[in-house]
Amino acid sequence: MNLKFSFFALAAIGFILGSCNDGASEKTASRPAGAKVENPDIPENTSPGMDKPFDPAANTVQAPAGPKTTMTFASYEHDFGTLEEGESATYMFEFTNTGTEPLILDKCKGSCGCTVPKCPREPIAPGAKGEIEVKFNSKGKKNAQTKKVTIDANTDPAQTFLTITAFVNPAIEG
Repeated sequence: MNLKFSFFALAAIGFILGSCNDGASEKTASRPAGAKVENPDIPENTSPGMDKPFDPAANTVQAPAGPKTTMTFASYEHDFGTLEEGESATYMFEFTNTGTEPLILDKCKGSCGCTVPKCPREPIAPGAKGEIEVKFNSKGKKNAQTKKVTIDANTDPAQTFLTITAFVNPAIEG
């Protein structure tokens, strides 16, 4: 008898909770899985004018507007060799604007706080050379280290990657 009562009590609670949605608007009413939303206030899961699903991360990298150009580095990698923990080192990456339009370096970013790039702010004329200073601070770093610098510019592709490496000898505690 007690089991029948529990079943009926649960069924009654389910009915009551389910009927609470009777006065809900179309925007808040539940829909079956896969049902298409016809309300223009609710965007569909596609990019405007596209048939593929909307991906908010797809547009995270945007090159500066304007004509595209190219840049070439003398070297895309630098090895600082062996450093003592806490030591800082700096390297100047040299590049040339090999395109036909002024080169605009929009953003330079290190992969962590220990790697700090400094990019020129002024446009680099076609054929002109420039430098990007990269400082690496080994404080709190030990053993083999590899860090990236990402450069966003009006180039194709919009991003260029530089790499620095070092071997950091751990500090002797004493």
